[in-house]
Amino acid sequence: MRDCAEYMCALEASLDMVGGKWKALILWHLAEGALRYSELGRLMPRATPKMLTQQLRELEADRLIARKVFPVVPPHVEYSLTDLGRSLVPLLGGMCDWGKRYLREVRGVELPMCEKTGRILHGKTGKSQPLSS
Repeated sequence: MRDCAEYMCALEASLDMVGGKWKALILWHLAEGALRYSELGRLMPRATPKMLTQQLRELEADRLIARKVFPVVPPHVEYSLTDLGRSLVPLLGGMCDWGKRYLREVRGVELPMCEKTGRILHGKTGKSQPLSS
């Protein structure tokens, strides 16, 4: 996070917190509950381990997620949303709705939805997979 004096407006600060290729997706996945690093990696297969680690560290430094280390062998670490991070979930949901509309109206793509969660399903298994271009 930059020094607060460097921001010209609150929107710039907001975008700095959730900007980056994977931050918003990490927050979106954590909205359903705590996840381990490996689980996040499976949900976002195009994110490299280095990038995922970097984005998690930045989100933790910005106090949007919490990292909990369990004292067991092998090490067990979980990530979860803080109250501040949870406050972003409605905004991320709005962005998801806008993205569905964009894909439908501009690209002609209709994504299957999970009736239980209202989230987009990818592939036959219902697990997150990259969309084909």
